[in-house]
Amino acid sequence: MARLVMKFGGTSVATVERIKNAARHVKREFDAGHEVAVVVSAMSGKTNELVGWCKEAAALHDQAEYDVVVASGEQVTSGLMAIVLQELGLPARSWQGWQIPIYGSDAHGSSRIEAVEPAGIVAGFDRNREIAVCSGFQGVHALTNRIVTLGRGGSDTSAVALAAGLKADRCDIYTDVDGVYTTDPRVVPKARRMDKVSFEEMLEMASLGSKVLQVRSVEIAMVQRVPTYVRSSFDDPDNPKTGTLICDEDDIVEQQIVTGIAFSRDEAQITLRRVADQPGVAAAIFGPLADANINVDMIIQVVSDDQATTDITFTVPTADFERARTLLESRHDQIAYQSLQGATDVVKISAIGVGMRSHAGVAARAFRALAEKGINIRAITTSEIKFSVLIDAAYTELAVRTLHSLYGLDAA
Repeated sequence: MARLVMKFGGTSVATVERIKNAARHVKREFDAGHEVAVVVSAMSGKTNELVGWCKEAAALHDQAEYDVVVASGEQVTSGLMAIVLQELGLPARSWQGWQIPIYGSDAHGSSRIEAVEPAGIVAGFDRNREIAVCSGFQGVHALTNRIVTLGRGGSDTSAVALAAGLKADRCDIYTDVDGVYTTDPRVVPKARRMDKVSFEEMLEMASLGSKVLQVRSVEIAMVQRVPTYVRSSFDDPDNPKTGTLICDEDDIVEQQIVTGIAFSRDEAQITLRRVADQPGVAAAIFGPLADANINVDMIIQVVSDDQATTDITFTVPTADFERARTLLESRHDQIAYQSLQGATDVVKISAIGVGMRSHAGVAARAFRALAEKGINIRAITTSEIKFSVLIDAAYTELAVRTLHSLYGLDAA
């Protein structure tokens, strides 16, 4: 007998009929003798509808009340799932984040989980193997006793955190894909599903554009060492595929140099020309951006021919581009740059693999291959297990296909 957490995303519970299908997956695990906790997202599209209502009510609405409204989507799903499971003859009850409780910070709309205390769920397991159906995406702030939400994709985070709190044997994330692929199969039809991916690789993939898992959920899984499967809820519940296991690097026998190619279209480039090359300039640029909660990713600095000025290029999320540009323009005199240039028609392509640690020249091969295709690289960043290049968006699919083939990731 194992203790499992099963998480179902919005598309998996989009209708009552799909909830019934998800419930059959739960019944399979229950009938196998396992203790099961289920975490559910809101039905597909409901959170957007609730967010829209908040904006319609008031453009500058209270974030605490916003959380009350948007958290209701998961509450509906958890109640419906419990009803369906009971109809199947299974012992089940719904749990809201504050009932478990899952404690979060007071950052409404983007709370971070601080503690999970699932004693009530464990008591249900001990009593009659009661299935706990938990609302994802939400928790409670201990001091104010107010509902908090975890940000988009927060149900993944809820599920992995609950699995850690329950000391579960594994966490199964059910979604609309049957695992983690070497890249987006819509871009590269030859992309293949991987049986196993290391925590570190999945963390990089999630942060670099892969939409399969939320970044914080992978962080928790890695820190707490929670074996996590990505599986499809649309598989036959009586004959499901195993999906992709996200696990420790040591659990993967055969490790490729490059595991996957990720890409992000959510990138904008800003270049400040002829900035004074002196101490404190970088702080004057990036300090205000940090204070404005604008995340800066790739940073390139090139000293000009006169040795007195420098050009600084960096990227920000597309949604923050105008805000970042306005902020820098307002600080023109303090930073003392000659001109500001920007571009939103760029994309970041990344190659990820723990095998890069022990192999030289991995990135150089990519640079050569891209050059042969006539693709210009605007910026480059590297780390121990990945490298990223910024290119013109028009070359996205060509670049992804080129690198996917270069590192032998195409399906046989």
